[in-house]
Amino acid sequence: MLLHKGIGLDTFNALPRSRAVHALYECCCCVTWAQKVADARPFASYADLLNTAEEELGEVSPSDVDRAFDGCVHERISAHTLQELSSINRDRLAAMLGPEEGYPDFG
Repeated sequence: MLLHKGIGLDTFNALPRSRAVHALYECCCCVTWAQKVADARPFASYADLLNTAEEELGEVSPSDVDRAFDGCVHERISAHTLQELSSINRDRLAAMLGPEEGYPDFG
């Protein structure tokens, strides 16, 4: 379950490093990956964040992939592959950020 949901890119970019790492860790239970992505901030766009996340995910070890599945992937997945983790991670990052155009202002 994501605690940082719909926070938007600007808010994510402005988070203290420890909170950004935590938000990313919720998406992909891999501390090394979360730290590298958090350290690449600020991101100019959702696409920049997603591309960096994807690139860094490609650098994690097979044991990190297994730990990510064991730690926070609750979906029933038959193959614990980097491609599956990437797909799940992309969906979770999108949920963390919320809609790219932001939420309507009802105020």
